[in-house]
Amino acid sequence: MPVKFTFLVLPHIHLMDLAGPDQVILEAIGFGADWEIHYCSYSPELVSSAGLPLGQVKHFRQVPLCKGDYLLVPGADVGFMLHENELKAQPDLLAWIREAYAQGVTVCSICTGAYVLALSGILDGKDCTTHWKRTKELQAYFPALQVVENVLFTQEDGIFTSAGVAAGIDMTLHIVEERMGEYFAHRVARELVIYNRRSGNQSQHSLFFDYRNHIHSGIHAVQDWLQEHLDRKNSLSELAEIACMSERNFTRIFKRETGLTVNDYITLLRRETIKKLLQKPDMSRPQIARACGLDSERQLARLIKTL
Repeated sequence: MPVKFTFLVLPHIHLMDLAGPDQVILEAIGFGADWEIHYCSYSPELVSSAGLPLGQVKHFRQVPLCKGDYLLVPGADVGFMLHENELKAQPDLLAWIREAYAQGVTVCSICTGAYVLALSGILDGKDCTTHWKRTKELQAYFPALQVVENVLFTQEDGIFTSAGVAAGIDMTLHIVEERMGEYFAHRVARELVIYNRRSGNQSQHSLFFDYRNHIHSGIHAVQDWLQEHLDRKNSLSELAEIACMSERNFTRIFKRETGLTVNDYITLLRRETIKKLLQKPDMSRPQIARACGLDSERQLARLIKTL
């Protein structure tokens, strides 16, 4: 069964809160993720916060959610949600969110979507965040929450909450990485022309992003090739051909764009791969060495000492 990513589309929804994460998931599907996108609401008439009329979507009770699925709540106009008591008048919707979470659905909010999760009660006692302009207000309205400021997103007990607007993309890329791996998430980010993935607290680093903050297609092609064929002996001439350059120009451009020589980059790739493969008890040292394009266990041992 495909994993369902269901967006709860609220009246007066902020379009980028919806469109950013939605596009991340769509691109992941394009790269082969066995996922589906669904949309639901409680309102038969939907208009964005900018006044754009939206088509009808299914009622939320018509979208069955199962353990392992995702429910995403993009932000909407807070004045409409709270000050007009719109959502308090939807007890069935809030109960549906609680039921989904109780049965193992991962629930995510983007920006002011956190208010919806707070109203449902599933955020009580948990770390969460929202747009920086709204964090103090969110804490004041819901004192049982642990509102965290100055982070892009939080993750606790099957609930994600993200800060405003573009942070929803960072959160969704993190979900893609959790499910499909770093390299898959990098490919999705690059398709979206995002060359710096931001982590929730900006403290994590990824080889697939740290040295790819450039837009040179030839160098990206070589980096992709090396990642996918690390077990091979790749000569400088072959890599230069992939980049459609002369060897001399390739080595110069690679260093300029990544900050590393080709050999240093390959060494980093090997070290990163070794760290992951060492966690697999069914892989022997000779197998790990071959998977990383090394000639011997002695070479592998030298690299392990540098981890």
